[in-house]
Amino acid sequence: MAESSKPLNMRIEGRLKSWNGDKGFGFITPMEGGPDVFVHISDFPREGGPPRPGERLNFQIMLNRDGKTRAILVQRPGAAPAAARRGSPQPPVRTGKVTGYRVTAWVVVAMLCAAAFAGYDSLARRSSPPVASITEPVEEPVAVQPVAFRCDGRKHCSEMTSCPEARFFLNNCPGTKMDGDGDGVPCEEHWCRGNFAR
Repeated sequence: MAESSKPLNMRIEGRLKSWNGDKGFGFITPMEGGPDVFVHISDFPREGGPPRPGERLNFQIMLNRDGKTRAILVQRPGAAPAAARRGSPQPPVRTGKVTGYRVTAWVVVAMLCAAAFAGYDSLARRSSPPVASITEPVEEPVAVQPVAFRCDGRKHCSEMTSCPEARFFLNNCPGTKMDGDGDGVPCEEHWCRGNFAR
């Protein structure tokens, strides 16, 4: 018996006895007699159409690990010899398994892209200066200083002695007439301009 999964180097002639097109396998009856030999669609040449029961073939035999024979490197007489395969014949690719691997690969790629984007976004936030948010100005309470002025009935700029005094009267005393243009700055012509505005 030959070593398992190794082809025997002798070519044999036979006829395709039966073929199951749905499952992609059949059996070849050797011309010299002996038991029928299993053959898989993956061992047929690509050219020449699908296998047809009764057609003449030549092939090599391989013993699998269980000691069963299998036809490999199948050729149709008169056709150019098929290129010899390297190593043992490979089983057909199962598309379900391949599709599963592809889906898994795409999911992994998508997860890596998402992680890279999150890392880049985090790094960008840390390296860029903070953006000032626009909010309503908060009026901070003004420290109350001891009152040096008091409401004593004066209402006009000509009665004031400084800009701070005019501001006090405008903000705290009723009926003043020191802000003619209504901009909140008293006595602009007299006290609250230039060096006097302090």
